[in-house]
Amino acid sequence: MKYIVCEKPGQFILKEKKKPKRKPGEALLKIKKVGICGTDFHAYAGNQAFFSYPRILGHELASQVVEIDENPQGIKAGDNVVVMPYISCQKCVACRNGKTNCCSNIQVLGVHTDGGMQDYITVPTALLLRAEGLSDNQMAVVEPLAIGAHAVRRSGVKAGEAIVVVGCGPIGIGIMKLAQIAGAKVIGIDMNQNRLDYVLRDIGIDHAILGGKNAVEKVAEITGGDLATAVFDATGHKGALESGPDYMSHGGRYILVGLSKGELAFKHPDIHAKETTILCSRNATFEDFENVISILRKGKFPIESFVTHNASFSEMIANFDQWLDPKSGVIKATVDF
Repeated sequence: MKYIVCEKPGQFILKEKKKPKRKPGEALLKIKKVGICGTDFHAYAGNQAFFSYPRILGHELASQVVEIDENPQGIKAGDNVVVMPYISCQKCVACRNGKTNCCSNIQVLGVHTDGGMQDYITVPTALLLRAEGLSDNQMAVVEPLAIGAHAVRRSGVKAGEAIVVVGCGPIGIGIMKLAQIAGAKVIGIDMNQNRLDYVLRDIGIDHAILGGKNAVEKVAEITGGDLATAVFDATGHKGALESGPDYMSHGGRYILVGLSKGELAFKHPDIHAKETTILCSRNATFEDFENVISILRKGKFPIESFVTHNASFSEMIANFDQWLDPKSGVIKATVDF
C-alpha cells in the first residue's frame, strides 16, 4: 500500500509498504479522506510542539471498517467511522478523572505516532465512532470541530453573553459556530479580511473585526463598554495570545485553544484587576465528538463552503506548499485516498 511520510521539515515522500495487520482489540480501516490541519502545517514547517520525524501525518480521518471484532459500539465491517485520534493510557490521574483529552501519556495519531496519510491503518476499536449519515467531508472535519466543541463546553458559554474569538481559521470557525448554536453573541477577530467576510457570510456571526490597534475599542463599542465575558484564542500566535485579555471584561474568562511553543507574558496588574480566569483547552472527548456528529447530521454546519481545497493522494505533495499560503484562500483542505 502507499503512504506519505514527512521525513523532515519541508519534505514529504511517497512510499510503499505492506498493509498492516490488526491485533486483538484493533480495527483495520480503509482511509477515505484526510483533513489537513494547523498541526500538519506546523509539522511540515518544523515548528510543531511535541513532534519528531519522520512521521506519517493525518488525524482528521474519514474511514471505512475493513476488519473488526465484535465490539460494544456495534460497529461492523463496511461501516463508515470517525476516529478519535487521542490514545490515552486510562491509568493516569487525568484519565481517572475523565479527562482523557489531556492524558499525561497521550499519543495523538499523526503527532506522537503515525497517522492516517496511508491507504490502511489499524487503530484501537475503542477509538471509533459510528458515522452513518455523514459524508466523507463531514467525517473528515469532526475532529477539528470537536476541539471547538470542547473549548466551548469548557468555557461554560451561556446564551446571550458576548464572546470574542481571535483567529478565523478552522478551529476558530468551529468555536464561533458552536458558540453561536449555544446562543452566544459572537465577535470574530482576524488579520485576514477574506476570512472575516467568510465568517460573517457563511457562519453568520454577529460581528467581524480586523485585528489591530483599534480592535479593543471596537469590541467595547459593540458590547456597550463591557467587553467580552469570554475570549478564545484560536491562533497560537504569541502576540495574539498575550493581547487576548485586552478584549475581556472584568470577571471574564480567557480560553487558550491555540498552542504556542514559547513562553507567554501577561501584565499581572491587568489580569489581576479583572480577576481573570485563564483556561487551557486541549483536544476533545467522546462527548465532544458525539455532539459534533449530531450537529453535522442536522445540517447545522456549512460543510460545502468550509472545505475549500481538495487533492487526490497522488497530488497532495505538489499542492501542500500552496495550502500554506494565506493568499490561496484555504480554510480547510482535504486529501482523497
